[in-house]
Amino acid sequence: MNWFTGILVYIIVWWLVLFTVLPWGARPPKQPETGHADSAPERPRLVLKAIITSVIAAIVWVFIFLAVENAWISLRPA
Repeated sequence: MNWFTGILVYIIVWWLVLFTVLPWGARPPKQPETGHADSAPERPRLVLKAIITSVIAAIVWVFIFLAVENAWISLRPA
């Protein structure tokens, strides 16, 4: 895997992990403000979720990198 492919794979993994991390701890407020969606989280903690997403995506990326480099998964035609 070259560096460009590695970066693209990391970006795709990061977005997939983000969508799984976003609902963690999201609770709607007891009294929503006027004009806000009833389901909007009270404290979204997006910075914390971005950090958690980056760490999990890095771990997943390492496994993908090892699988490709050790030929456990081949992306080349046979």
